[in-house]
Amino acid sequence: MDKRKLVIIGSGPAGYTAAIYAARANLAPVLFEGFFVGVAGGQLMTTTDVENYPGFPDGIAGPELMDLFRKQAEKFGTEIYTEDVKGVDFSNHPFIIESSERSFQAEAVIIATGATALRLNIPGASDGELWQKGVTACAVCDGASPLFRNKDLYVIGGGDTSIEEALFLTKYGAHVFLVHRRDALRASKIMQERILHNPKVTVIWDTVVESVNGKDVVEEITLKNVKTGAVIKKPAGGLFFAIGHKPNTDFLVGQLELHENGYIKTIPGKSLTSVKGVFAAGDVQDFIYRQAVTAAGSGCMAALEAEHFLSGL
Repeated sequence: MDKRKLVIIGSGPAGYTAAIYAARANLAPVLFEGFFVGVAGGQLMTTTDVENYPGFPDGIAGPELMDLFRKQAEKFGTEIYTEDVKGVDFSNHPFIIESSERSFQAEAVIIATGATALRLNIPGASDGELWQKGVTACAVCDGASPLFRNKDLYVIGGGDTSIEEALFLTKYGAHVFLVHRRDALRASKIMQERILHNPKVTVIWDTVVESVNGKDVVEEITLKNVKTGAVIKKPAGGLFFAIGHKPNTDFLVGQLELHENGYIKTIPGKSLTSVKGVFAAGDVQDFIYRQAVTAAGSGCMAALEAEHFLSGL
């Protein structure tokens, strides 16, 4: 079994940034960028224009940005495999990391497998249909796009996140509609107060989105009242899923301490996990900010902390 100083599990802004820093520090990192789980490049691979990443005043396509990250990591000597890690053993040091194709012993590990936005199986909203053509799962990432400006926008959800997203969208949309399948929100009282008293937001109770329609972009959505069965069509410029994310941590159960929501627990302000020598970066440990720039920053932190750990061995 090959023994390496550092193995990075995951890619995206966090994983690739960690690889850049680690490779430049002569740690010769191995990076498993994912394939089916934590798709190579992360969530930005399904994003069209990224307009809030510093250094790109005219915006840049998500896949193009991740390709640049990847090339930079390769340039400095990162060994990249487009594979999923199926299992790890952190009970002994050095650690063991296994994919379906290969295994490594690692003196240090950085986990950057990210999280997957939860989506509903709504006709018209899937990949190859109108996903990322007016259908998205991140208002903060995409809401400022010209595509959504001065349009009626619809948000699906009923928790604090959905309310935060709806309120954010009021800066750009003509009006925001929060679609909730029940007659009461799950959100905290203070968040409910904010949205119920905002003149630019209307909550549509007891309702689900039946379909999303449009030729090249979202133009219309179909709504169904779950109590009466009434179906109506409404013009729309965008549909936002705000029903949460699932961290890609299934392979870590029993290996690391996780929060109740499945995200990796780290020491606040650091990338340190419950196992010495194992670090976490990006959305796999961040369920608050979830931005490309914060993920990249935490990837840098993880690489620097891994380098410090390795220097003490």
